[in-house]
Amino acid sequence: MEIFNHNANFNFLGLRRFSIGLAVLLMVASVALIGVRGFNYGQDFVGGVAVSVDFTNPVDTNDVRTALETGGLENPLVQAVGGNREVTVRLQPKDDSKQAGTSEKGDEVASKVAADVLAAIKVARPDASMKSYSFVGPQVGEELRSDGIVAVIFVIVGIMGYLWIRFEKRFAIAALATEIHDVLVTLGIFALTQREFDLTVLASVLAVVGYSINDKVVVFDRVRELFRSSRNATPEEVLNRSINSTLSRTIITSLFTGITMAALFFIGGPVVHGFAITMLIGILVGTLSSIFVASPILLWLGVSKQDLMPRTKEDPELERRP
Repeated sequence: MEIFNHNANFNFLGLRRFSIGLAVLLMVASVALIGVRGFNYGQDFVGGVAVSVDFTNPVDTNDVRTALETGGLENPLVQAVGGNREVTVRLQPKDDSKQAGTSEKGDEVASKVAADVLAAIKVARPDASMKSYSFVGPQVGEELRSDGIVAVIFVIVGIMGYLWIRFEKRFAIAALATEIHDVLVTLGIFALTQREFDLTVLASVLAVVGYSINDKVVVFDRVRELFRSSRNATPEEVLNRSINSTLSRTIITSLFTGITMAALFFIGGPVVHGFAITMLIGILVGTLSSIFVASPILLWLGVSKQDLMPRTKEDPELERRP
């Protein structure tokens, strides 16, 4: 299956000044948006109240969410637990609960919210009963945010180390730069649109890092292969041929992964909306950076055939042989 001619020779590297300039501009704009507007953190990061509710008969989460909204509870997050007879309802804290610094105050707030949740659900489903409730303070959200940042950095640095070992340091630097670009632009779009940023979105950001590097590795493999098989081709020619020969694979993979994420967004329900939309953004950004950003950075770093040729250990005994 090929969308583009395997032997096409479109000059992608000829656009490198524009593509690199645009990439840098998007990164700067993303950092500015994150710094000025910040993220619209979800309940996982700002704390809140979690209420577990049991039902005698099977229940649909959409019906529970509708009952809660009808009862005046704003932005409830409803998740099924272990089947269709138990749900967990999460609610963001209001101004008074955000100040609940002690466990006693938190329990008081959680008890009141849990009673409101059960009352709203019982209007539509009299068979509902409360199983448990808990309050999560904002200090837990701070810890989750810091752990999430560490996780993203750890993944990117780990990928850089892997590419340094498998290919060469220039490839690792190019991958690191493009991964930072992909993550920053994806996060910048969230800061711009103020979509809710929760643990599901954070997990999808890590998935974006893995997906994006997969595209780069495919191109890098072809670069190494063509460098070793070409006699007189210049680095720019090799990089262009590598992008052109892997373009069909890149587009097809991105297209079908995007279709899957779109189906998840439209059919999977509100719980997975954040994951799906983050992946869609990351797939688009990662695909474009694999084509227009990674290879120009390699060219700028001065990658050459000598860097990728297999190195053999010197053997004095072999040198003495005629």
